[in-house]
Amino acid sequence: MADPKQLPYRIEDLEAQLNTKPSHPPNAKQGFVKPPPTATTELQAHEKPPLDTLLNSYDFESVASRTLAQKTWAFYSSAATDEITRDANKSSFDRIWWRPRVLKDVSRVDTRTRILGCDVQVPLFVSPAAMARLVHPEGEKAMAAACGSKGVAQTISTNASYSVDQILPNAPPDHPFFFQLYVNRDRAASERLLASLPKGIKAIFVTVDAPVPGKREADERVRADEGLSAPMTGAKAVNDKKGGGLGRIMGSYIDASLTWDDLRWLRTVTDLPIVLKGIQGAADARLAAQAGVQGIVLSNHGGRSLDTAPSSVLILLDLQKNSPEVFDKLEVYVDGGIRRGTDILKCLCLGATAVGMGRHFLYALNYGQPGVEHFIDVMKDELETTMKLLGITDLSQVHPGLVNTLEVDHLIPSTIDHPYAKWSPKSRAFPKARL
Repeated sequence: MADPKQLPYRIEDLEAQLNTKPSHPPNAKQGFVKPPPTATTELQAHEKPPLDTLLNSYDFESVASRTLAQKTWAFYSSAATDEITRDANKSSFDRIWWRPRVLKDVSRVDTRTRILGCDVQVPLFVSPAAMARLVHPEGEKAMAAACGSKGVAQTISTNASYSVDQILPNAPPDHPFFFQLYVNRDRAASERLLASLPKGIKAIFVTVDAPVPGKREADERVRADEGLSAPMTGAKAVNDKKGGGLGRIMGSYIDASLTWDDLRWLRTVTDLPIVLKGIQGAADARLAAQAGVQGIVLSNHGGRSLDTAPSSVLILLDLQKNSPEVFDKLEVYVDGGIRRGTDILKCLCLGATAVGMGRHFLYALNYGQPGVEHFIDVMKDELETTMKLLGITDLSQVHPGLVNTLEVDHLIPSTIDHPYAKWSPKSRAFPKARL
């Protein structure tokens, strides 16, 4: 047996031993055509590689991790406590397999669809994210310009770094925008904000999974710029004994007393379609349908609220198993863990109308409007390729038979109640102290 130490590990050595011609001519140019972002030996610190070398969402994330300001990266990339849900959002998609069909004419595919009656070029929208100006001086305005040029709907955060009136003119007049609402403890302030929205806003996305901010330790550890404020709410960044968490401090005005009954109040102050963002199970999806809202976003706030909450695609399967009637009553969207065109299509096969992405649009904004446009092109190309390899040509052909969910089916409860644990209400009153 040959000594492993003497085995040829370079192709040139192997060619020499076999007496063959080189596999490439001596004058051939070698190296990367599209070097990965990690191949940055010639880049200075915080220098971004050329935009056209970024091939996927992970490339944008890698560049952002090295080039964004420390606080900006901590704010956007962080998640609650041990960040288990954030990571599970993605890993759950990796356990769902395809069941592709072949010998189909897939020479042309169409990714167009409608969200709440609005025409869009892809079943993908920008999820709301605060303070985009932390990434780029033009912030949400550059995002709007890119989305307008590519036909992608954008959701504007209550905590945006520009007002809605400053953002909308950067896209064509008929471009669909949605507005994300954190209900203020001062209900009159929320009423004034909703009344001020221009006609370009097509729906209100009410965040319901964050009555209080989650504990995002990476964000808390880095000092906040106390000159930072949100124009639509007046919230200002401060540093206190808990840390410098922007997510916690900028959300201090949020009303933690919001209940299902308050949806009736909300309907009296807006005629726009209402979407509840942050539904995390079949029971609440059913209540949302009963409340008459027009849509729900299955979301755990990107893992930024309650850690070990279910991953977004598992929530989608929970609905299919325990409340399938919901899909006939409202539009269902998924937000969290989307990284690839395959992830988008898996959600659509399981009943979603469209999906949202938040962090990675911000990472793309690191390159300004061109970065967001390039990112949209990348995601659309991946979606089109997935459709062709799956054997479908338009989104009306998606169905659950195209996916194999056996690896995760055991994670979906069979009922809304716990399958075996017994419980009965108990008094939580504390005994009076003896004097």
